Amino acid sequence: MNADTKGSFGPLPDGQYVELAVEVFAMLADATRVRLILALNEHGELAVSQLADVAGKSPAAVSQHLAKLRLARMVSTRHDGTRVFYRLTDEHATQLVTDAILQAEHSLDGTPRHHHPGAGA
Repeated sequence: MNADTKGSFGPLPDGQYVELAVEVFAMLADATRVRLILALNEHGELAVSQLADVAGKSPAAVSQHLAKLRLARMVSTRHDGTRVFYRLTDEHATQLVTDAILQAEHSLDGTPRHHHPGAGA
């Protein structure tokens, strides 16, 4: 957690926020959805077919994952004719995924990449 965000919510949140936070983590507990979040963060807005290529999954499978992310309000859509483009609703899903990847580096590496001098993360 960044020093500027520690305790930014003040006193401990009540139960409903904790329960919803658990649902957010459950939503992100899928490698395809994590890849979709990262792709949308990198490219801004992509169609299902483009996201399917990035994720290495069928467009039908990606559509199902995107529907879940949309219900969780992590992604939103824009229609252009018959094509639907997806984008991240805000920066929070990306931050959660980035933090999880940085935490994973601690599990896999002696000295994680982001702790090396000049790493920038």
